[in-house]
Amino acid sequence: MPLRTEVPVRSYEEIRFATRRVAHVGGSLRDIARLAGVSVKTVSNVVNGYAHVSAATREKVERALSEMDYRPNLSARNLRQGRTGVIALGLPEIDKPYFAELSRFVIAAAAEHRWIVVIEQTDGELHRERQVLDGVRDHRIDGLILSPVAIGKEELAARTDDTALVLLGERIHDGPADHVAIDNVRAARDVTEHLLGLGRTRVAALGAQENAASGTSSVRLAGYREAMAAHGLPEMVVEVERFGRPEGAAAMAALLASPARPDAVFCFNDLLALGAMRAILAAGLRVPQDIAVAGVDDIEDGRFSTPTLTSVAPDKTQLARVAVDLLKRRLDGPAHHPVQEVTADYHLMIRESTALTPATSPATP
Repeated sequence: MPLRTEVPVRSYEEIRFATRRVAHVGGSLRDIARLAGVSVKTVSNVVNGYAHVSAATREKVERALSEMDYRPNLSARNLRQGRTGVIALGLPEIDKPYFAELSRFVIAAAAEHRWIVVIEQTDGELHRERQVLDGVRDHRIDGLILSPVAIGKEELAARTDDTALVLLGERIHDGPADHVAIDNVRAARDVTEHLLGLGRTRVAALGAQENAASGTSSVRLAGYREAMAAHGLPEMVVEVERFGRPEGAAAMAALLASPARPDAVFCFNDLLALGAMRAILAAGLRVPQDIAVAGVDDIEDGRFSTPTLTSVAPDKTQLARVAVDLLKRRLDGPAHHPVQEVTADYHLMIRESTALTPATSPATP
């Protein structure tokens, strides 16, 4: 025989109230208003964050919202505002640790605004980046955060789609859209200076790219060259096709086979550095005793490699939060809000691959 629990209800109105409480998960605005002893309009004002509500009234409403476990209908609210509550994040390679880690922070920052993030992989190809830019409206996206590799400033300036856009990375500075990145020239100079400060004089740069007129490779190469020129030392520059572990190992093997073997190497990202360390150890040499190695990105793999990897650590939390905040400002602000260029922080994380005693050297760009 099924169990049944009877709950005494004193009035017909209470029966209606109890029924609605079940029908509306967490209760409706009318239920909240009755519990708080205010109007439905007042509850709506509190839920939507309007300022013209007294502190005492706001406290009563928020207490009622908590007691009723109220959850707003975000879809309905977004439709009323002409928005979807969805933004896109366009990245070159989502399987690369740096972009995977950055995605996590973007998703966390977006969640504070109750936004959903759709991730688009562009493979760094021009037609894919164009597709992401052109497809925003079709997918009903409120805004786009894009890390471009191929598309240029002029093409972005000619864009007619008015969907909010924020740029990441080193490809486009002072362009037609809001942009956030670290100062990569200074960061590359700092890490090269660190290697030179160890007494190394044959410091190689691993990661140049022949066709990279702008972008990650060119700005990091510029910082390396500034440091080497300041010390009057010759450059040792090695090109790679991609920023991956295999390319780092192959490039390092070529360096080791050259007549002038380096005593330190600055790799333009951590994956190149991990590959380079593998090639050095495979050749029977030691890191850092024979060759010191440093990278950029501070990915988690480098903190658990043997030896642990010295790396420039961009403030990924700050990069993500600033990008999301810029996007929200663009969505909520005036149509012709001035374009903003924001420089994020970084730190030089000194670990075993350059010094047997780990340390942290902060830098504020």
